[in-house]
Amino acid sequence: MQGVLNGFAVIAIVIAVGYVIGRRGSLGEGGREVLTKLAFHVATPALLFTMLAKADLSLILSPSLLVTAVSTAAMAGVFIAVGVVRGWGVGRTTIGALCSSYVNSGNLGIPIAVYVLGDASLVAPVLLFQQIIVTPIALTILDLAEASGTRQSWGQRLLTPFRNPIAIGALAGVLVSAAGVTVPSPVFDPLELIANMSVPAILIAFGISLCGSSWPGGRGADRVPVLLSTVLKAVGQPVAAWALASFVFGLHGDRLLDVVVTSALPAAQNLYTYASHYRVGERLARESILLSTMASVPVLVVAAALLG
Repeated sequence: MQGVLNGFAVIAIVIAVGYVIGRRGSLGEGGREVLTKLAFHVATPALLFTMLAKADLSLILSPSLLVTAVSTAAMAGVFIAVGVVRGWGVGRTTIGALCSSYVNSGNLGIPIAVYVLGDASLVAPVLLFQQIIVTPIALTILDLAEASGTRQSWGQRLLTPFRNPIAIGALAGVLVSAAGVTVPSPVFDPLELIANMSVPAILIAFGISLCGSSWPGGRGADRVPVLLSTVLKAVGQPVAAWALASFVFGLHGDRLLDVVVTSALPAAQNLYTYASHYRVGERLARESILLSTMASVPVLVVAAALLG
């Protein structure tokens, strides 16, 4: 319980700081956009590289990760199916699918893993899966959707993931880890310093975006996708993870608790950075993140109480 509240309190305070900055206009009209660009082009690629360069890639071959992968694909698949039927468009549907399945495994998942599960490394498989597989695929789709009005060769399309700074940071970190290379301190330490800007920049930009916003899930064209993604993320994914872990993979006790708690984490704040960068589904991302964060508190408490 303490871990859940501590993790959410940290995020809420930093977002509140961003909201105050936005209300006061301290960073000017372009402050949010600058923070978003800083996070997308510089800080987040550095964060992914420094995290993955030291990661144990063998963690991605665990049964727990298979549960995460299947439940993630299931929730994203449901949203995509509805998005196709309703004609929400490629970019908007991609953002909504991410909000339905992409958990906040970093700045919220780590403290909750420490306080609720007793081991920060338990969130590592989810983090690796999302950064190595989900992020490059989603950003490639967004890049291709953005360039759909321009003429590109197949070679240019195939190289799309390697032109995205976040995908480059993640893939470079994986290559360094797989090769067993130790990055020299004069190179690694500055990258870590830059990486430390990522989460605060994302949260502050998110807080600024809340200025002048209506209550999440209210009226408007985004009402259905916001509510759908929130239900899928806050309820559907942990329930799917519990069913898969219990009846398909035969996980019990602490291992069952681990996968359910990590699946019940809310949508990650960096999804708003992606939406803002590509200028698609920004309100959808903002409101889905906020609602899923609010809804995940009772879900995490109940999961910890029933399975702990």
